[in-house]
Amino acid sequence: MIIPVAAELEGACKALSKTDPALALAYEQIGLPVWRSAAPIYETLARAVVYQLISTKAADAIWARVQARYGEVTPEGILADSPDGIRACGLSRPKVRHMLSIAEAVRCGDLDFDRLASAPIEVARVELLAVKGIGPWTADIFLMNALGKLDAFPVGDVGLMEAYKQLSEAETRHDIKGFSMLAEGWQPYRGVAAHLLYGWLNMMRDSGEL
Repeated sequence: MIIPVAAELEGACKALSKTDPALALAYEQIGLPVWRSAAPIYETLARAVVYQLISTKAADAIWARVQARYGEVTPEGILADSPDGIRACGLSRPKVRHMLSIAEAVRCGDLDFDRLASAPIEVARVELLAVKGIGPWTADIFLMNALGKLDAFPVGDVGLMEAYKQLSEAETRHDIKGFSMLAEGWQPYRGVAAHLLYGWLNMMRDSGEL
């Protein structure tokens, strides 16, 4: 996994604080955010597929069955199984197809994690999105958490939009288009802005204030 060093995060947080009062408030209250890290491997993408569009509780149960069936979740293990075998873990047919598609892309080299790590963020994002089963949110989360890209930003994340609404004391949340336009002003540190918002939201939830 690739995690930004503290000096990088500090510089980014200070720059964001000068740009946006809501982010400045988040930084003031939580300090340097803890970077959400994940390994840049197939298993990280497979887990993201499992967790899409269902409750965390349901996804936890399905992912536990996936891990029990395969142990380490690898492209080789998934491709060696039958679609019905994968589906027995509780996955829908589209999610089974997505897991197989991503596994095949890794196996044949169309998706290469070392190449993604060294590529500019937009080039890496195009490579991820070219694989069936990897949508914009999954691609951006992988770029941010697994590859440590400071400007990767999951723009449609409801948690981020809610955190910004609360911090800015707005009456309503931005829609996805409006939030995307707002986040453009946070470049080249949109991923750091996301972590400030995540960190602030978690702090408030833990304290019972949200």
